[in-house]
Amino acid sequence: MLEDVLIITEKHRAAADIITKEILKQKKEKFTVAISGESGSGKSELTHVIAKNLRKHGIFAKPIHIDNFYNTLPLERAAWREKNGVENVVGLGEYQWDKINRVIADFKHNRKSTMPCVDLVTEQIDELTTDFKGIDMLIMDGLYAINASDIDMRILIELTYHETKKAQTDRGKEPDNELRWKVLEQEHKTVESIKDKATVRVDKDYKVVL
Repeated sequence: MLEDVLIITEKHRAAADIITKEILKQKKEKFTVAISGESGSGKSELTHVIAKNLRKHGIFAKPIHIDNFYNTLPLERAAWREKNGVENVVGLGEYQWDKINRVIADFKHNRKSTMPCVDLVTEQIDELTTDFKGIDMLIMDGLYAINASDIDMRILIELTYHETKKAQTDRGKEPDNELRWKVLEQEHKTVESIKDKATVRVDKDYKVVL
């Protein structure tokens, strides 16, 4: 996402160091990593630090945010959810999984790939074209990233939205209203439904469980 706000702390660096070592142990050609977690759990921060760590080892890791792949436009999403009922529409079905999985396939085959990219200032969707030739690793982060296909390492940050309210307020990316909290609860239920897909966990104290 363009203009995203990252607040990187020591806990992110410590967890990223452990995960980086595990990635280096498991690494193979065109390795894929997915990082899931609820709003404010630190997905983008962890992704950023891991990618930077890998660069020190001569590995080019490309971060991709699957929250760019919603079916509805950012400016229309709140009204659409309210109209159709949060409990009916918030979840895995909100994402364009065909496009997400196509990006993964493009990465695996060293192809150029065009994908959506949300500008958080204007809330408009731009297009980003990436040439995956020469990219060693793909790191996908987002609410339900571990649900994507053909992933080698699936990481779940176990912090829930109840524990990350301050982080969400500090980042200021979403409105603080009743609809938002209904959405967060439904997202929580969806993350819980796919958590068993994780092969690596970051617990509520940000300790890595391999």
